[in-house]
Amino acid sequence: MDTIYLLIVLAPLAGAIIAGLFGRQIGRVGAHSVTIAGVAISFLLSLVVFYQHVFGGAGVYNESVYTWMVSDGIRFEVGFLVDNLTAMMMLVVTFVSLMVHIYTIGYMQDDPGYQRFFAYISLFTFSMLMLVMANNFMQLFFGWEAVGLVSYLLIGFWYKRPTAIYANMKAFIVNRVGDFGFLIGIAALVFYTGSLNYTEVFAEGQAMSEATITIWPGWTFGLLDLALIFLFIGAMGKSAQVPLHVWLPDSMEGPTPISALIHAATMVTAGIFMVARMSPLYEFSVPALSFILIIGAITAFFMGLIGLVQNDIKRVVAYSTLSQLGYMTVALGASAYAAGVFHLMTHAFFKALLFLAAGSVIIAMHHLQDMRAMGGLRRHMPITYVTALIGSLALIGFPFFSGFFSKDAIIEAVGYSEIPGATFAYWMVLLGVFVTALYTFRMFFLVFHGEERYDQAHHYMPDHGDGEDHHHHGTPHPHETPWVVTLPLILLAIPSVVAGYFIGPMLFGDFFADAIHVKEAQDVLALKGESYTGVFGFVLQGLMLPAFWFAMAGLATAWYLYIKRPDLPAVIADRLRPGVRILEDKYGFDRFNDWFFAGGTRRLGRWLWRYGDAMIIDGWLVNGTARSVGWLSTRVRHVQTGFLYHYAFVMIIGLLVLMFAFVI
Repeated sequence: MDTIYLLIVLAPLAGAIIAGLFGRQIGRVGAHSVTIAGVAISFLLSLVVFYQHVFGGAGVYNESVYTWMVSDGIRFEVGFLVDNLTAMMMLVVTFVSLMVHIYTIGYMQDDPGYQRFFAYISLFTFSMLMLVMANNFMQLFFGWEAVGLVSYLLIGFWYKRPTAIYANMKAFIVNRVGDFGFLIGIAALVFYTGSLNYTEVFAEGQAMSEATITIWPGWTFGLLDLALIFLFIGAMGKSAQVPLHVWLPDSMEGPTPISALIHAATMVTAGIFMVARMSPLYEFSVPALSFILIIGAITAFFMGLIGLVQNDIKRVVAYSTLSQLGYMTVALGASAYAAGVFHLMTHAFFKALLFLAAGSVIIAMHHLQDMRAMGGLRRHMPITYVTALIGSLALIGFPFFSGFFSKDAIIEAVGYSEIPGATFAYWMVLLGVFVTALYTFRMFFLVFHGEERYDQAHHYMPDHGDGEDHHHHGTPHPHETPWVVTLPLILLAIPSVVAGYFIGPMLFGDFFADAIHVKEAQDVLALKGESYTGVFGFVLQGLMLPAFWFAMAGLATAWYLYIKRPDLPAVIADRLRPGVRILEDKYGFDRFNDWFFAGGTRRLGRWLWRYGDAMIIDGWLVNGTARSVGWLSTRVRHVQTGFLYHYAFVMIIGLLVLMFAFVI
């Protein structure tokens, strides 16, 4: 098994190295062939691992592969922990990544950075696999930082665009804030346990829950509470939870394939996976769970509202990702870890599908992204239309689609929870169902139904400020995209429907028994499982619950506003102008980021350059030292005159001084 696990992580890395270093020699076909082959090998082997662990009775694999160093008794190792949770994540990451790789052939076919892009996304896959397969905090941190680095490179892939450079800097800085907290959390756990290994740290969970730490006199905190909250701050950055969410919508500046990969299977799922993996520790800390629950609830509802006022098709899907990550986080905070990772799995499929469908529309519209200049595309793009409909129905939780099972399970589980903040969270996620259906089908109807508005395209063509022409002028003539684009859409549409049917073993069975540990008093999924009678019984129960009717109300509202009465949205927006302005301003988070994180960092950098680099380092240390040496040398050289009698006179004076010192 060691060989299989090594091949799973190293195959994408090998593809990334070959495409990155030898891209010019092997050409475009060679670059996409080698990276797709690497990810395909990883996917097929992940299928084997999944089968062995789920159906073949394979036990938990927890072994060290390589010891990097030992310092003060702490072992820094590369190792793998493979159980059902890991096997599921490996399968999701490699499958979605494979679909994105294939799709990229069509989407990036005219881009001059073709080979570089394939190298980056293959490296992204390697980084995420290292993260999810880790059995220790050092490797977890390596994967954590690696996905952050590659996302920085991919968001700013079109580096000639000022907006892209600003977006990748924003993502990098905001994630550094979260990662600082993440590192503090790891340090606290290692300081107490003296180990980086998951198993050894988890074994100390009970003892750590009883330990306290004094930050300053009079302020004592639970050691485990503090460490786990800091760990979650890291997850807030990676999984884009309020207030560290501001980077995710701007990640749309990268090409659409990477938007799908970031939002569906890598980067943003890292934080959700990490908290689920740490469930043996989080179960001992109600304050940490309550904090997670409230942050997730705020993100789920309030970020969904912003999606209602977005006109860029990719940004609507991006704010949908923020909201859905909030749902997963709420599940984690309610101790329904299995429901959170189950929604992570289903969401990965239908969100990748929606992003790639949006990319298909963008290709057809000659890189126009504003929905106000679309409409009627179902007549021109039948495959994209059907697959986008499947993704939309899955997202809103329509019965028998995957999102119905995972989202309803979260809402019902939170309803059973007694963690402080659970009532607030329940109403936020319930109201969020209506909002999700409204913005999802607002997007769907504006793009695929109604009148064709292509003649308005020139009003909404993007200006990237780089002086280059990124689109065709004139009225777009949309048509269905080639098979390398539509094939991944079809393949992703299948699990977007059927993935939810695994709800029985994953949520109410023992699928995650070896990976996720929940205290009996906090096991809300067990309470929900008492009424579980099967997939069809779950659907029938769901039809009588508020979540279903909230979703249908949102869908009906979208139909009425954007199909039946398309004149009404403008009237409503005028009457609710103050509220709309708040949503368009994104609650001021972006302005705060511009002033504090991005703008503040720039101001700090300029100050450090002016006073630290120019004045102290260059002025005082480097140039100052040179000036001092020059000044001293000009004085010393006057002693070396070249006249013999000067030297004789100095020798006589020196002799007299020595005689005076030692004789007298």
